[in-house]
Amino acid sequence: MTSAGPGRPRSQQPSRPGATARDEILDAAAELFTTHGFANTSTRSIADAVGIRQSSLYHHFKTKDDILEDLLEGTVLGGLVFARAVAALPGGEGTPGSRLHAVALYDGTQLCSSRWNLGILYHLPEARGGRFARFLAERQELRSLYGDLGGALSAAGPAATGNPGDLAFRLVESLVNLRADGMATPESPLQAADAGLILCGLGTELPAIREQSTALIARLG
Repeated sequence: MTSAGPGRPRSQQPSRPGATARDEILDAAAELFTTHGFANTSTRSIADAVGIRQSSLYHHFKTKDDILEDLLEGTVLGGLVFARAVAALPGGEGTPGSRLHAVALYDGTQLCSSRWNLGILYHLPEARGGRFARFLAERQELRSLYGDLGGALSAAGPAATGNPGDLAFRLVESLVNLRADGMATPESPLQAADAGLILCGLGTELPAIREQSTALIARLG
């Protein structure tokens, strides 16, 4: 038997990615929540998947809801930090279209490249409750930043309805379902970002938008 730290014995060598026992717990919970469901996953099954005692898990997380909260926030935090950085750029840096495209591409890549498809947890009834108010506020802030960036576009195509930024936000979040259906590819985030701009009537400007978007991601991502 090996040790995960004082008072936290392990039944086996660590086999999950993560620099700490907390990271390994999150990885195990992410797998179980996305494959077996949140309600069907117990803290004991999470502990077993990590190779620690159930009591040791409570050293890091008091409840299963605490684990879910961390996982939910992790799905939006990277995209939110990047969107804030883009929104704070001086007016002359990047066109409105390239800014929106960069945020959509970066956010979509985060959703598609994570080890587990955690975006499907958005649909949990539990995730809509007051217990997860911080996650809901962060997701709403991200959506609002999309809206602000979309509102800066000077024109919208005939197919566009509502705010272009909100349309882009919805397209990016649709990648969660695409991934759940096994249909996501490495090109899916770019396709979603492109689609948002095309539906806003900026299809002819897409090559230049992509170039500027890539530069923004390289600098701020």
